[in-house]
Amino acid sequence: MGAALPTLTSAIKNEYTKQILRRAGLRPSSLQQRKTAHYRMPMLEKAGGHLVLNKYKGPEIPSSEWEDLTYTTYASDPTTYFAPIASATGEIELKGFWEYGKADLDGEWTENAKKCPTLVSWIESIGARFGRVQLLRMSPNTMRECRWGLHLDNNNQGNPETNGWVVRVWMELTDDDSSALVVRPSEFDRKGEVKIALPKYQQAVVDSEFLWHGGHHAGDHTRFAVIVSVESGPDLERWIQTQLA
Repeated sequence: MGAALPTLTSAIKNEYTKQILRRAGLRPSSLQQRKTAHYRMPMLEKAGGHLVLNKYKGPEIPSSEWEDLTYTTYASDPTTYFAPIASATGEIELKGFWEYGKADLDGEWTENAKKCPTLVSWIESIGARFGRVQLLRMSPNTMRECRWGLHLDNNNQGNPETNGWVVRVWMELTDDDSSALVVRPSEFDRKGEVKIALPKYQQAVVDSEFLWHGGHHAGDHTRFAVIVSVESGPDLERWIQTQLA
């Protein structure tokens, strides 16, 4: 019985049980959508909070630039690891910038950055202020697990409203037909759900503090992607225009 309990616990984790737990106050969300005076990009708002861009067309990125990095994880999610390429202090850590009294901008390169020069060049080519840059390493999951884990990112804690709203730029590094970023305008809005396909080198911009989101990958191998916190504003808008068909 004891050995079966973890499986049973996992089996009942779905968006329906989560909704019941939310209503009962047993699993409150740590973040809520909010409207602030930060500058938000009209093109992103008009698109519903996400834009699918062209695929990356730069130099080929060797797999060593994501496989040879130093990774760490959160105790709450031992199946998903992150390799910080830029952090608040230049250390390989997952602490929020606000813990150092900073906005999630002006990230400092970590030792990992020396191992991924092509990725660093791509990040710098965006030309906008960026904060945390992380390489995501994710094990396969089910759509049920993905929907259980839908969440909002904490991108703007400590970000003065005189700055632009911080959003995320995403680039997929591995290739699998099943890989997708699942986004919803509200946590339990199944009808409003969008699955952003993520073949190799797919780029996207996501307001991940507005859209509930999670990664889905049913393939039989580990997937990798790079995620960058970037400030909304003219610099990012100019780059986005160059990446649209």
